[in-house]
Amino acid sequence: MFEIMMTRLHEGMIILYAVSILLYFIDFLQQNRKANQFAFWLLSIVWVLQTIFLFLYIIHTKRFPVLTIFEGLYFYAWVLLTLSIVINRLLRVDFTVFFINIIGFIIMAIHTFAPVQMPTETMSERLISELLLIHITMAILSYVAFSLSFVFSALYLLQYKLLKEKKWGHRLWRLNDLAKLEKMSYILNLVGVPMLLLSLILGLQWALIKLHHFHWYDSKIIGSFILLIIYSIIIYFHERKNMFGKNLAYLNVAAFLIVLINFFLVSRLSAFHFWYS
Repeated sequence: MFEIMMTRLHEGMIILYAVSILLYFIDFLQQNRKANQFAFWLLSIVWVLQTIFLFLYIIHTKRFPVLTIFEGLYFYAWVLLTLSIVINRLLRVDFTVFFINIIGFIIMAIHTFAPVQMPTETMSERLISELLLIHITMAILSYVAFSLSFVFSALYLLQYKLLKEKKWGHRLWRLNDLAKLEKMSYILNLVGVPMLLLSLILGLQWALIKLHHFHWYDSKIIGSFILLIIYSIIIYFHERKNMFGKNLAYLNVAAFLIVLINFFLVSRLSAFHFWYS
């Protein structure tokens, strides 16, 4: 009964999510403020429903839900949606919510229509520890920071293209200036890198304590360290002015593609990240 109710709730959220993004797209094309406002309220309803589901799931499983890819995707989508609403209200950067929630909608759709994978009680007991939960939660939050950084870089490239082509339309004035977009992308990388580093430290500590057959050359570990190095290089380039503007934005977009590969593909090749698969 619980699973059927949750499935229907998710299907309803997907429909509302899709309508909201459609309205944001109309606003993007036609500068329709009514569409923008209605889309925001629909998105707020989706957030309320997602939050209700999150609490119901926590009550049902009696733990924080991040141990499987089914749970991790949902938490990822929920944090993205939460931050998009906060950013929209505090920073007033137009189109940010639209682009962030395209990512959120894709994540939510994968979560909703993929086969549900619930861990067994024995597996849950084996995996649950404060160290592990903090490790996974911090890793997901670092991915969220990198996702938002990607959105600001994408908006930077769009703004740069409009300026270069001298298209002085309404979209240009609603995208905000290039310097602010670049700064926001940089700040989010500054948040994501230490968070990912701490997550790796905690994850390695948990693995060394709990796992009998632990390998440093595991694909997930290697992929995470590659991510850490790439984003550290991006921050270094920004600080030393070795790369800036459009080239740095392109590098940041490419780095996010590696985030997606590491989250979806590399996790499945891992020898001990089996709760993600």
